[in-house]
Amino acid sequence: MAEHKEMTVSEAGRRGGTRVRDKYGLEFYARIGKMGGNTVKKRRGVAFFSEIGKKGGAALKASRGQDFFAGIGQMGGNVVKEKY
Repeated sequence: MAEHKEMTVSEAGRRGGTRVRDKYGLEFYARIGKMGGNTVKKRRGVAFFSEIGKKGGAALKASRGQDFFAGIGQMGGNVVKEKY
């Protein structure tokens, strides 16, 4: 008889996500994400997104430093320059 192998929470989540993706497609995630965002917007208001964006930016600046932002800004500027 085959032994029953324990599955980690991480592996179970990955398997579940893969099944959902295979059944409904990648567009499903975009659709449910938008629905969730609209629900949050109704409950907490638009300012909530600004607030969490600022908190995330501050945390990123603390962990990566000011030079990180300068670097990604320069990369973005180069992309725009190449496109136009």
